[in-house]
Amino acid sequence: MTDQPRRRLVLASKSPARLNLLRQAGLSPEVIVSGVDEDAVTASTPADLALALAEAKASVVAAKPEVKGALVIGCDSVLDLDGEALGKPADAEEATARWKSMRGRAGTLQTGHCVWDTASERHVSAVASTVVHFGDPTDEEIAAYVASGEPLYVAGAFTLDGRSAPFIDGIEGDNGNVIGISLPLLRRLLAQLGVGITELWTPRNT
Repeated sequence: MTDQPRRRLVLASKSPARLNLLRQAGLSPEVIVSGVDEDAVTASTPADLALALAEAKASVVAAKPEVKGALVIGCDSVLDLDGEALGKPADAEEATARWKSMRGRAGTLQTGHCVWDTASERHVSAVASTVVHFGDPTDEEIAAYVASGEPLYVAGAFTLDGRSAPFIDGIEGDNGNVIGISLPLLRRLLAQLGVGITELWTPRNT
């Protein structure tokens, strides 16, 4: 009996953190950026916005003829701080103000996930939520962090796997969700489509 070939996996995101998490979990997705205008997508809550963005990215890439037959993963994250959806800051000034407003407080990182099976044209989606407790960095530390450029490229102007890690006191929930993708949620979504995540693993080199 011959093994079935592994399904082709496509990540509709340019996030290196998401790609790295998937690779660490034994997956080898191709990356095809959706080009979705994120500013044009609106929703009533931060969680709904994260989900709408993830679905938009996955659907755009899934519609491309060159991905026919593949499984497409779309993700997007926003920070819910007092009901306001905070994505990537527009500039250093906004990043600085953001951090001064977040320090000593807690917010919820909402990450929308959408998996689109282009073979069956079925798709499933859900949001993973993780509470983030911010520390109390000094103005000087915030200035140094913003000067590094990192907060301009990540939702909420922070990440757990970069220079802002010392300024995060703790989280409640899945740390991978904060970095970019919830692997447990991804497994459950794939299962809803009849795909086991172990079927997508890349064989280890022997």
